[in-house]
Amino acid sequence: MDATVAPVSADTLSSAETGAAGEDSRTSTRKNVMHPLARYLILRALLAILLMVGVTIVTFTLTNLVPSNPVQAALGEQAANDPEIVAKFRQDAGLDKPLYVQYFNYLGRVLHGDLGTSIQTHQPILDELGRAFPATIELAIVAIVLASLIGVGLGLLAALKRGTWVDQLIRVVSLIGISVPSFWLAMMVYYEFFSQLHLLPGAGRLSSIYVPPPHITGMYGLDALLSLQFDVLGDALLHIIMPASVLALYTIGLITRFSRSSILEVLSLDYVRAARAKGLPRRKVTAYVMRGALIPIITMLGVAFGSLLSGTVLVEKVFSWHGIGEYAFNAATKLDLPAIMGVGLVVGFVYIGLNFIVDVLYGFIDPRVRVS
Repeated sequence: MDATVAPVSADTLSSAETGAAGEDSRTSTRKNVMHPLARYLILRALLAILLMVGVTIVTFTLTNLVPSNPVQAALGEQAANDPEIVAKFRQDAGLDKPLYVQYFNYLGRVLHGDLGTSIQTHQPILDELGRAFPATIELAIVAIVLASLIGVGLGLLAALKRGTWVDQLIRVVSLIGISVPSFWLAMMVYYEFFSQLHLLPGAGRLSSIYVPPPHITGMYGLDALLSLQFDVLGDALLHIIMPASVLALYTIGLITRFSRSSILEVLSLDYVRAARAKGLPRRKVTAYVMRGALIPIITMLGVAFGSLLSGTVLVEKVFSWHGIGEYAFNAATKLDLPAIMGVGLVVGFVYIGLNFIVDVLYGFIDPRVRVS
């Protein structure tokens, strides 16, 4: 018996084809759509690269606008009066080329990790910064950890005790921390705790009786810990207490006031009021509040850490902490333009790197940021 085949209308075929096409389209769309977090990270990475290029342009331009004579600074006054020596130096240094050509040559060297040679020491700037930067990193890390723990804690306490004498006292203390000049505080701390009370060691990163630990990271405390040299570790920690505390005091004031403001803003939101009305434990409500206030606080911590890295000049001079701040001070006083450009680049790149890390943390903490 022949099987009876039901006729298929054109509308049915059209509907089936349309459905299949729609399904293929949705499948293709799902395959092609990038995950929001991945797209967010890629965009932030591209933005960071563009900002780094911008830093090289600004650093190169501002350094060339400085009213100084790099030829005389490099050769000395007597050699700078000899036209042949000056012409040879300008040719070797590329100073006889147009400014835009000098910039592209400079950018090419930076991409290859060459920041030039110091005019004063005749050493590669990257090597000198590699020796100075770990000292500043170590100092800034200890300072930001102290400032974060104390500042966020005081900000939370002031917000929860709003309007009380505790709140007023914390606000006054934070205002004093912001107002006191760091260089004056550094000298006072050095005078009191080293010269008068003899409670802490003086200048430098280690006492003269100790040899620096094997170079692993350049940070004496961490290198001593990794090398299991606990006597050196103890001495390094004693030496870092005073400069780190001086740097942390100003940052504590900033973080305290900013944390208080952020937490008060979250405390006034509806979901916090609802949580309290439902009778949730105070500890759980506080955890909700801190999570809501975390993003602006992270922003402040990133900016504060960058400021610590670039603002340690006077503190490093007082405590003879041979870091990037002292290196920048010496380069500026001697008109060592290549070294000044190198410091500017490193500090700029650090700021951009910190902002990128903060942006990444945003994406993980708050999913709304990924699709904004």
